[in-house]
Amino acid sequence: MTATLGALAWLTVVVLFGAVVPVVPTGAAVSGAAALAAHQDPVTVLLVVLAGAIGAYVGDLAVYLAMCWGGERFARRLRWLRGPNRLDRVSARVREGGVTMFLVSRLIPGGRLPVLLAAAVSGLPWRRFAVANLPASLLWSALYAAIGVLGRAVFPEPWQSVVAAILIVVLISQALGWWGRRRPLPVPPPASPAPPA
Repeated sequence: MTATLGALAWLTVVVLFGAVVPVVPTGAAVSGAAALAAHQDPVTVLLVVLAGAIGAYVGDLAVYLAMCWGGERFARRLRWLRGPNRLDRVSARVREGGVTMFLVSRLIPGGRLPVLLAAAVSGLPWRRFAVANLPASLLWSALYAAIGVLGRAVFPEPWQSVVAAILIVVLISQALGWWGRRRPLPVPPPASPAPPA
């Protein structure tokens, strides 16, 4: 039991670190842990979901607070936000999207940080962000844990399940990233001429 709690604590730390420093494959960590947990004790999978959600949630809160502090200066330097009213349009989408926007941003590679930045720059209140991000973090963790459990259902050995879960997550992430790069960017409507004086 102590080893399980220690592993869950490490999973929380890894996911939290990955939320702040987005080079860590946090989805693969949750999937791999869930695959391993499903081989040992299926109830432990629920603890994996909880540990992953806590790490993601706390990490997102830290990133959101950092973005609130210096996000607007950073946003003005980003090429994709420099266009006329571009930041305002992205901010409006974030305010309208709520939980769905935060969940989708977690699932798309490279999508979470721009959404957190837009939320912070748009002035989304911290409390509203915290409430909307809680179910998004929990759903994200449950989805990646389900991928790990699926690996457990297909492969008899724990190591096979872990490898399969990680490969599935990497393949899905790469496919979504490729699809996102292939989609044409929306063309803003032409500016209307100023009315005559």
